[in-house]
Amino acid sequence: MAPWRSSPCPRAQRATPSETRVATTAWMGAWVLFLRSGAMQMRNMIWPLRRKSRRRMARIVVDGPITGATRKRVLKALREVKQREFPALLLRIDSPGGTVGDSQEIHAALLRLREQGCRVVASFGNISASGGVYIGVAAEKIVANPGTITGSIGVILRGNDLSRVFEKIGIRFDTVKSGPFKDILSPDRPLSDAERALLQELIDSSYGQFVGVVAQGRNLELETVKRFADGRVFSGEQAQALGLVDELGDEDHARRLAAQLADLDADDIRPVTLGKQRRKLSGLLPGSQLLHQLQQRLSIELMGSGQVLWLYRP
Repeated sequence: MAPWRSSPCPRAQRATPSETRVATTAWMGAWVLFLRSGAMQMRNMIWPLRRKSRRRMARIVVDGPITGATRKRVLKALREVKQREFPALLLRIDSPGGTVGDSQEIHAALLRLREQGCRVVASFGNISASGGVYIGVAAEKIVANPGTITGSIGVILRGNDLSRVFEKIGIRFDTVKSGPFKDILSPDRPLSDAERALLQELIDSSYGQFVGVVAQGRNLELETVKRFADGRVFSGEQAQALGLVDELGDEDHARRLAAQLADLDADDIRPVTLGKQRRKLSGLLPGSQLLHQLQQRLSIELMGSGQVLWLYRP
């Protein structure tokens, strides 16, 4: 009888480097999909537990010139108001106005928030003019101090004619353009009559939008608004007589009014301030307040060159 022999086992074939890379890539892709799926499930589980603020009041501050940075900060804060379902918003405005598009986007976001049922009350501080007024009329009610500087409903566009300065120092510009108005407001020459007429049409269009929004927001006739919408400024007391302001009072007065509209306890409610500006290290240095004022003034001067503005320029 022949001795028993074990049959030889086939050797496992070693994977080639290309096969190893394919397998590793497939494994990593599957792992990423698994993590994403888990994250989405966790998000769906947490979403119903997101903190709500149905018995609290939000507060947002619009301070200084209205710029792109202001718009981003305020719109982010308004989204949080909507997500957390605040029943009331106290909008504190202390601004001379600013760029047109940014003011319009904030105004539109406030109207959308009101459509969701949030009661919005604006409180005018030291100054709420031009673009500050445009934002404010999106509120359900407006409260101003008797001495608040407001108004300045109008549009401004300013360019700088430095042609004589350039001529004295021997600088001359050679311009190649695709159309006669491409270098409009160029500092090396004065405006032509045709350019001035074109820019006036632009200003008139922007002015019409401004006046229309004020009339709609304050429930006033268009011609009534035009009678005082000539760029003039007036006090809070005068603004109330014109129908631009509902009540006279400080920010606490506005807080109590917002609480009343939202059926909240005006004695206990304390607003939650959202969208705070980040404090910089330079703010701790002596004279930082003066430096901040100079920066704001410089910002106003820089934005005022060649831009259509809803801005009060004292």
